[in-house]
Amino acid sequence: MKNQLFVLFLLAASVSASAQTRYMTREGKVSFYSDALLEKIEAHNSKAAGVFETAGGNFQTIVLMKAFMFEKDLMQQHFNENYVESDKFPKATFKGMIDNLSEVDFGKDGEYAVSVSGKMELHGITRNVNAKGKLKVEGTTVTAVSEFLLNPEDYDIKIPKLVRDKIAKEVKVVVDMKMNKIAEDKTEK
Repeated sequence: MKNQLFVLFLLAASVSASAQTRYMTREGKVSFYSDALLEKIEAHNSKAAGVFETAGGNFQTIVLMKAFMFEKDLMQQHFNENYVESDKFPKATFKGMIDNLSEVDFGKDGEYAVSVSGKMELHGITRNVNAKGKLKVEGTTVTAVSEFLLNPEDYDIKIPKLVRDKIAKEVKVVVDMKMNKIAEDKTEK
């Protein structure tokens, strides 16, 4: 937990100092689903850290790989030891921005369709990611929700032939980050 708080501090500090309003969470939810013919696999993580600033639309997340929980202990063990190699690559990160930020009114509660682009690092590999999502503004909270497909091979995650039919070629990733307001720049009024 101490490492996660330190990472949150670094994330918050790295977001532009001229940000009008910043939002943060350390309890974001990230899930993934593999729906293959022979077996369905799903895992949930409710300890993802995220920071978002409204002025530039910058968004950053960190997901600790060992925080993914599976229904079966053996799946969790294989995920951490054999696939994502959590000891060697303990986290996944995303750094990006909302492309259509001008369409979001942070002064008005509502739900807004957004497009996000940025770079995701997973298993030591960094790739460009573009995804559609929704941003829900509600008082002092902003919730970012997105769903996208991820190909494990793109991140050099090797699936042994023995279990290849049990894992889908593309894994569905679902992100749900409810962030609370943390700072407001008083000089920009």
